[in-house]
Amino acid sequence: MQNLCSSTAKSDMGVMRTMGKPKFVTAAEAVSHIKRGDTVAISGFIGMGHAEEITYELERRFLETKAPGDLTVVWGSSQSNTKDRIGCDRFSYPGFVKRAIVGHIGMQYHLSEMAANNEFEAYNIPMGVLIHMLRARGGNKPCITTPVGLGTFADPREGGGKLNQRTVENGPDYVSVVEMDGKEYLQYRTFDVNVAIIRGTTADTHGNITMEHEGILLETLEYAAAARASGGIVICQVERTCQTNTMNPQDVRVPGILVDYVVQTSDVEKFHKQTYNISYNGALSGEIKIPVDSVPPLEMSVRKIMARRAAMELVPGSVVDLGMGVPDGVSNVAVEEGLDSELMMLVECGVIGGSPCSGFDFGCAYNPEAMIPQPAQFDLLDGGIVDLAVLSMAELDQYGNVNVSKFGPRIYGAGGFINIAQNCKTLVFVGTMTTGGLKAEIRDGGIQITQEGRSKKMVPLVGHKTFSGQQAQKMGQKVLYVTERAVFEMREEGLTLIEIAPGVDLDRDILKQVDFTLNIAEDLRLMDQRIFRTEPMGIYDEIMAKGE
Repeated sequence: MQNLCSSTAKSDMGVMRTMGKPKFVTAAEAVSHIKRGDTVAISGFIGMGHAEEITYELERRFLETKAPGDLTVVWGSSQSNTKDRIGCDRFSYPGFVKRAIVGHIGMQYHLSEMAANNEFEAYNIPMGVLIHMLRARGGNKPCITTPVGLGTFADPREGGGKLNQRTVENGPDYVSVVEMDGKEYLQYRTFDVNVAIIRGTTADTHGNITMEHEGILLETLEYAAAARASGGIVICQVERTCQTNTMNPQDVRVPGILVDYVVQTSDVEKFHKQTYNISYNGALSGEIKIPVDSVPPLEMSVRKIMARRAAMELVPGSVVDLGMGVPDGVSNVAVEEGLDSELMMLVECGVIGGSPCSGFDFGCAYNPEAMIPQPAQFDLLDGGIVDLAVLSMAELDQYGNVNVSKFGPRIYGAGGFINIAQNCKTLVFVGTMTTGGLKAEIRDGGIQITQEGRSKKMVPLVGHKTFSGQQAQKMGQKVLYVTERAVFEMREEGLTLIEIAPGVDLDRDILKQVDFTLNIAEDLRLMDQRIFRTEPMGIYDEIMAKGE
């Protein structure tokens, strides 16, 4: 396969930059420096760390003047809430975007829909890889080489991350296959960044940026460095300003030598909340600690059933990564069972320890023990720090492949899923067997399916390969697939049913809901009845016994 390293964009070494004081401007003034055709990298994670006032003014400028337009937009995580045209969904107008290179796009509903309709070129790069590409660009490195993405849609033999026909026909290639020491790797080519849009808490008069009120540290430094190395500009939105030499230098996350324009937000509540839902909570940023019992238990539901079964795979002293949605319910279960202090839970964006938040606050954690920049967190993830990962499962096939990134025309993206899934020791996927109207009654220590979902999620072949069962077998990973009514395991002979819930009919509720021939374990057993009861399961002692 072609080695793409040699074709990377080059820095304009003829541009001399003076490292003077940044300009303190309004958001409208800042975005006036963004030009048509620019590549704009925006830092943020769902509802955290997004410079909302800057993208608000950029949207307003485009609607009023049709400028700048034809942008290439870049980000690791979706930055929106799927409902409103906020965050990065402000770019969802014809002519605004020429190309998107993203780790996740699904929560930007309108922009995702435009990508599905071939209105611009769309690429999905595994989130950790994309962030590391930008870090590499900041050091004038032409590419990064990693096994992350092998066997998935990021692999050029599986599409190379191209999400629509327009990209396949017209878009450049960013990924190639290379071989070193007899092993295959993927090589991802870096690219120039003309504008970096980042956010912090405080800026001093020299433009040094701290992040003391942020719940996550993100990749602000790396985005800023990529823009500077490319001869671009850095725009930072902050909550407040202060005099130079009044900050602790160890608190500075982005040095002022990288910052061109500082925007002090005009309205903290409107444009600079800690998350989309929370104005500010010191327990998320490490200022205070809150009692663990203030984290509410989950109500009994199919979500809690799956979170409970996944929690039974916990091992004391292990490092656990939780994905968004059903997986983050494992945190609530761990608290309910008194296990939270026996584990170290982390989230891909850089939070280590504490109790991870859910919903649009996902990414933060109450009472974190440590927060590190997101690129460093992905170094740890890629290095195999995670003992157990619990991730969502939207589509599953007979080979153990999982799809969470693209369904027909609907595009979501992988986020950090691929980095996490490929590099953890044990992997538990969670998701219902059918979707679209599924109803179930949970009672008497079991579950009854009262209305089946309209769509089956266990299919002969997934439509988009976000996780490769074959690659997992090569690496010797233990992989379980947990649903509300059954548990499956990836074995040499293929996907195998190993547990069935009390109250479920094997033929009607499982075999007829699977569109391929399913292996059934000779020692097929019932799922633990405690999973289906309202009171806590009382699994503390048996989980702790695993560590003896």
